[in-house]
Amino acid sequence: MDTTQLLKGVLDAAVLAVVADEDGYGYDVVRRLRAAGLVEVGDASVYGTLRRLYSGGMLTSYVVPSDEGPHRKYYGINAQGRAMLDTQRKEWQEFSGTLTGLLTTEGAA
Repeated sequence: MDTTQLLKGVLDAAVLAVVADEDGYGYDVVRRLRAAGLVEVGDASVYGTLRRLYSGGMLTSYVVPSDEGPHRKYYGINAQGRAMLDTQRKEWQEFSGTLTGLLTTEGAA
């Protein structure tokens, strides 16, 4: 199964979940997603998702100076983002439960 297509559909929820756990900058979010098992997630996809969620009002941002290089832009989840994440969690539970039922039913054609 090509998981890249599945990932496109759930990347917003995955990024929101990671940022809800702890604020993070772009590559930090990528690293945590990969550590969680989403090894195929692309850097550009995550950076684009962070920008889109921020533009959509789901995330806040702030800049932290860095001694090792350029300043880092951190993202944090806000109330609107938490509401969206809660909705996406419920939708995922329903969807994954339905699909699991379909895939594990004996005699399914």
